[in-house]
Amino acid sequence: MTASLAVVAVAYGSDDTIGAFLTSLGESLRRAGQPDAEVVVADNSPVPSATVVQLVEASGARYLHLAANAGYGAGVTAAVAALERQATYLVVSNPDIVVEPDCLALLLSAAERLPDAGALGPRILDDDGGTYPSARSLPSLRTGVGHAALGRVWPTNPWSTSYKAERELDRERDAGWLSGAFLLLRRSAFDEVGGFDDSYFMYFEDVDLGQRLGRAGWRSVYVPTGTVVHAGAQSTSQNSVVMERVHHESAYLYLSRKYHGRVLAPLRLALRLGLAARARWVTRRRRRAS
Repeated sequence: MTASLAVVAVAYGSDDTIGAFLTSLGESLRRAGQPDAEVVVADNSPVPSATVVQLVEASGARYLHLAANAGYGAGVTAAVAALERQATYLVVSNPDIVVEPDCLALLLSAAERLPDAGALGPRILDDDGGTYPSARSLPSLRTGVGHAALGRVWPTNPWSTSYKAERELDRERDAGWLSGAFLLLRRSAFDEVGGFDDSYFMYFEDVDLGQRLGRAGWRSVYVPTGTVVHAGAQSTSQNSVVMERVHHESAYLYLSRKYHGRVLAPLRLALRLGLAARARWVTRRRRRAS
């Protein structure tokens, strides 16, 4: 039986990026032998954009406007629920991604070669051509605190280096989690763990997914031969101060669940206070810079 593929993307104010995404996606699907793949774009924007609707429908994809913005994971959940066919693999993507022509063929080939891989992620390039460290270790208390405290002032500190695995950007390897900006998922694995956890509004939903896949026995595999370009993080750049707060809230949600139980209550309190203080510091710096 030939493997089949479906694609879901979650948009928010994506007028300037969705066209390039859909065009590049269509070419990559054709190269992968999946020209008829089902594509659903869920839009979290408060008011539907005529531009986005037109571009989505012109590409042959289906547009789904969501009544309320419940976050990225919830948008993925709604888009997956709207799929009309059950595909072997599922691609989850931001709308500000440009997919290189051979990316999906390479990811699908790796997935067929690695039947225990539940998630596969490509190399993600920034606008300037640099490789974003998108295949990371699961954050522990030690690496998390070190990275949070020193990551911005000393980027090459040993905790950030270990967490981001920046010395291993050029080889296929396992990772604790893969960036949800663009991700190929085995549908059976995705369904087995219940998909994304909708309680994360934004950030850490991909970390949480990687952790649950690993616990269920599935691998998360970084495939750097496949490449996408992340063209600017459109939705989060519109209100960076708010997004910094959301990021820290999601970090606490993830860590509080990892370090649960009554005996660890003092640790969770320390994490909450520490992350709240860091969020205030970061947002003050951003306000001063703007």
